[in-house]
Amino acid sequence: MLVNQILSMKTSVDIVTIRPDASVADAARLLAEKRIGAVVVSQDGLTAEGILSERDIVRALGRGGAEILSGPVSDLMTRKLSTCTSGEDALTVLERMTDGRFRHLPVVDEDGRMIGFISIGDAVSARLKELHAEREALTGMIMGV
Repeated sequence: MLVNQILSMKTSVDIVTIRPDASVADAARLLAEKRIGAVVVSQDGLTAEGILSERDIVRALGRGGAEILSGPVSDLMTRKLSTCTSGEDALTVLERMTDGRFRHLPVVDEDGRMIGFISIGDAVSARLKELHAEREALTGMIMGV
């Protein structure tokens, strides 16, 4: 299964972004409001500059206390951003996420503009659907259906 197929199965293709100068408290509110685990950091809403996850915020809170909430997102965001393209295979993306120990990946076009956002949950769900379809096909072949 390809990334573009994963995107087509999602109920929403909206890419939630936040500006790098927004406060960490604003980012936490956005994550809670949207019920998501990460937000893309972008000045223009089109190009990913970084990513900020719930885990980033919790780790910073543990190190620096509540004061970090008033600081800018840019202080906590992951700057070394991994992306994928819509034509990549889901297994390749899953391996990249697992090896890199991250759970969210912006999908970009050939110009580096964001066209989607997938989570490890999206990729696992797509893979499970693919395995189910393969099982059904094999069962049908065995049963002569």
